[in-house]
Amino acid sequence: MPSKYRPQIFGWFGDLDKGPYSLSLHDRRLIYANNNYCAFIRQERNDQIFYTCLYFVCIILGIILTIGMVLLIFGFDHELTLIGIIGFITCCFALNYAIPEFYQNAFSRRGSPIIFNRKTGKVYVNESYFFNFKILRHPKVFLQPKKRRIQEYDWNDMHGVIIHNFSRNALTSTVLMVCQPGTHQAIDHVMLDPARAGTGSTFVWEWINSFMVNYNSADIDDGEYKTDEEAKFKQDMIEGEGWPEWMVEAFNATSLEELAVIKQKYNIKQ
Repeated sequence: MPSKYRPQIFGWFGDLDKGPYSLSLHDRRLIYANNNYCAFIRQERNDQIFYTCLYFVCIILGIILTIGMVLLIFGFDHELTLIGIIGFITCCFALNYAIPEFYQNAFSRRGSPIIFNRKTGKVYVNESYFFNFKILRHPKVFLQPKKRRIQEYDWNDMHGVIIHNFSRNALTSTVLMVCQPGTHQAIDHVMLDPARAGTGSTFVWEWINSFMVNYNSADIDDGEYKTDEEAKFKQDMIEGEGWPEWMVEAFNATSLEELAVIKQKYNIKQ
């Protein structure tokens, strides 16, 4: 049975249901939570370093091979020319994949935390522009490695799906499909929990669902920073990362009315 969300995302494995879950969370991706909001990182430091180095090596090798293919194209042997053309196209596609992956890991600073406010039902994202699901990109975006998207979403319009990467390691990821209100038409995608081993690893999705409905299985003191360490969390993870001032204040909004006052204060359009 295919996904009910359209267009269906590449690698789709299954849709996820919303609602409270009884499983407790034991996961290093939860970095902070209080009675208003929680924060999850999506890139662990060790993974970032490993994949940054890996894709950097891939890019260097890709450039060398691309130059080699160009030399073959302009050779005098027709067979080598054909090999050069095929190799050049293959290298271009490989670099189109490797460069965004390198940018994503190199510039996903402090784990690219995603914030969930259960009092207002809002979700806040501040992430690398390459933390997305595009396959082909305009060449000019490669000249903007530090470009970021900073966005507020409605939790009610976000729905979870599982995708897999077709590798022998059976890695899966949880992706949030941002849909038009009241429909299954996806207009955006947000990575929630990347690169999990096994198809049943949906603990982050389940914990967030429980948190958003104030279910008691969501222990808000399970994060890397304890509940009373909000100031330290913001100093370490939020300050200097380009979060708008109004958005940081909105993390702790306790109602939609309070959120509206914050937005009016900063002249933010509703």
